[in-house]
Amino acid sequence: MHPPYPAIGIDIGGTNVRAACVSASGQILDYVTERTSREAPALLARLVAMVRQLDRPGVSTVGIGVPGRVDARRGLVLSGGYVDLSAVSLADIIGRETGKRALIDNDCNMALTAEVAIGAARGCRHVAMLTIGTGIGGAVLLEGTVLRGRHSAGQLGHVTVEAGGLACNCGRRGCVETVSSGTALGRHIVEAGLPPDVTADGLLALARSGEARAIDVVQAWAAPLRAAIDSIVAAVDPELFLLGGGLGQAACAALEWAPAVSPWYQCPVRPATLGDDAGVIGAALAGAQRDMLVS
Repeated sequence: MHPPYPAIGIDIGGTNVRAACVSASGQILDYVTERTSREAPALLARLVAMVRQLDRPGVSTVGIGVPGRVDARRGLVLSGGYVDLSAVSLADIIGRETGKRALIDNDCNMALTAEVAIGAARGCRHVAMLTIGTGIGGAVLLEGTVLRGRHSAGQLGHVTVEAGGLACNCGRRGCVETVSSGTALGRHIVEAGLPPDVTADGLLALARSGEARAIDVVQAWAAPLRAAIDSIVAAVDPELFLLGGGLGQAACAALEWAPAVSPWYQCPVRPATLGDDAGVIGAALAGAQRDMLVS
């Protein structure tokens, strides 16, 4: 077993692809980001170019966080979504083209790995997490281990909050992703007649000032999220619930308008501390850990 070297972590989001060379302690040493391509060949070419750009002596592993259903044990992407890589042998291609060991996992599992290692969940053994961005990702840590089920447990963005609600990419209706993601927030804002370029923080400021339309939007965004959180807490009983991703901090603040009401399903809900960096840090740390195990 060799000493821990830097690793490269990649986070494939619905809007942006982020990649970083990360030290064994979780420090970002170098970082690049690009817009996500929805076309698999173009995206694969970008990933390979990012790895080559970030490569440095000692790097032998690439960890990749992928949205949607991923079988991490077999290294397979099981479903599409905002980015469909289900027909692509992602780990094999990246490994072959870069000469690195490559492993893949769900992007929220990677983010949770980082938050447990060096972020808001350090020291915790039972954690649930939602990442709020273009869509909503989910991950669960039980007894210090990421919950995987048969293949890809933790698809918490697809907890149903509105029976017969809006159609979701997963093929069902009423998933929390359809009403409480960043995409959904943009739709709520436009439908309320607010300026389409208002930010989440700007929206919250308007709501706190008493602006009625802003309050309605925040409640429409936060209430289904609270329902999903309460359902997840009932199912897995975590000691901590994290909200991460680009809108995690704002989503936590929005819950002020949708407080928990059941005495049975109370759990601290806090913003993740690593923000958009959690995915790349967790992917790199997961890759480095796997590399040490097989070396």
